[in-house]
Amino acid sequence: MYGFQEITADQLNTLAEQGSVFTLIDVRSPSEVARGVINGAKHLPLHLLPMSLQHLDKSQPVIFYCLSGGRSAQAAAFAAAQGFGQVLNLHGGISAWANRGFPIVQLSDQ
Repeated sequence: MYGFQEITADQLNTLAEQGSVFTLIDVRSPSEVARGVINGAKHLPLHLLPMSLQHLDKSQPVIFYCLSGGRSAQAAAFAAAQGFGQVLNLHGGISAWANRGFPIVQLSDQ
């Protein structure tokens, strides 16, 4: 499956509550990110990923998300192809996260 796995909003919330170590990357556009992010996320627009991927830690899991999961699946596939071992895509994106009632924060609030 393209070298990455899917993770649900519930699973991501559980990882966060357990204090698991992972990098959470929001690949949406700046205007989308201005509406809010999942707490702890770093913003890395999809089009900048090829130039910025080397700044991410390959030794820990990387979870990508976007609005609904399509763009982040592209990011996850790219990261997996570049040698990242633990790559996950948030199934349904931030929309699924919000629909489950999990919090959305402003990027500057983190």
